[in-house]
Amino acid sequence: MNLPASASFYDTLTPMRAPGEVFDSRHYGPVPGDWYLAVSDIQGSTEAVATGQHSNVNFAAAAMIAALNNLCGEIPYQFGGDGAVALVPPAHAKAARTVLAQTRRFASEEFKLKLRVGLAPVDALTSRGVEVLVGRYQPSSCGAYAVFLGDGIELMESSIKGRADNTLMALAVIGETDDDGQPPDLTGLSCRWSPLKSARGKMVALVLRCADHGALHAELTKLAGVPALNAASLENLQSRWPPKGLIREAKARRRGKSLVLTAAQVAWDTLIAYIFFKFKLTAGKFSAERYRDELQRGAVDFARTGITLALVFDCPADRIDAIRGYLEARSGEGEFHYGMHISDHAVMTCLVMSAEDGKHVHFVDGGDGGYTKAATQMKGRLRRT
Repeated sequence: MNLPASASFYDTLTPMRAPGEVFDSRHYGPVPGDWYLAVSDIQGSTEAVATGQHSNVNFAAAAMIAALNNLCGEIPYQFGGDGAVALVPPAHAKAARTVLAQTRRFASEEFKLKLRVGLAPVDALTSRGVEVLVGRYQPSSCGAYAVFLGDGIELMESSIKGRADNTLMALAVIGETDDDGQPPDLTGLSCRWSPLKSARGKMVALVLRCADHGALHAELTKLAGVPALNAASLENLQSRWPPKGLIREAKARRRGKSLVLTAAQVAWDTLIAYIFFKFKLTAGKFSAERYRDELQRGAVDFARTGITLALVFDCPADRIDAIRGYLEARSGEGEFHYGMHISDHAVMTCLVMSAEDGKHVHFVDGGDGGYTKAATQMKGRLRRT
């Protein structure tokens, strides 16, 4: 059963159009207690990134979003580089357990990655004294992207890792018997764009834990000397053929069919797309130029969950020392903790529901394991305090 988008409480939230609105708590609302919170995390992501599996890690993390979105219709979700968060309506809770088990198997069979997944009702979290608040970020006509407040997400993530509430972990666990052996429906999941090369100097990936995200974001923007902290621009949105992610997309699309034949179909589809973007073509309701504009305005280069804020942005190289100095000073005073990774590019994983109708979301991570490496650095700092 596919619920229409209008059945979701999420659609009643006022969309946040500008990045600054993300830091205004008035734009957030409590998640109904009978909804379910789904989380995923790739165990050993640091080691996987170190061995060159960064793009596979991103793809496996986004797979949970694609699978649940295809099951439920448009739902709230957030991408975190090596994991994801999504909210599931109660009518889909039982089927969602199967879908999560399918996605876990997909990550294992196709990429040799161990994807931890969990699902629990929101009232199981709020009854433990934590909040789960969600906001709807939608800067363009593209699909909405969820941002979260409250400690509920962090408690859930810690529990599925076995680091917090064992009772909650037992409630949230997705067992082997939940897996029906069928492939997950990952329709729309792809990674066709070339890495986003820095147009300003370097791509900065930051993961921070602090109380006032808004003030910090404003100060970072000032220190970077840029109009906005963003990673994608019309300058660095480049397509190539064949795309580096061709086989990953084929693995997502084959659903038990021949990988060779599916890869051939993906090769054809991506060739047509490449021609459209290279020559700025229009056909029917689809316009390559409009799509690129929607993409660069709506690319998701941040994640917000409770007191944790993750960012990827294109930064002038001569401003990085000033940013690092500011973060070191504030961290040294005990005001927050952070991790930072510098690369010359960022990468995108895409979820395209309808290119013609502008229904597409693009998840950005820093190059060479940006979020994962920044988070690992931050955790190291936390252990030393």
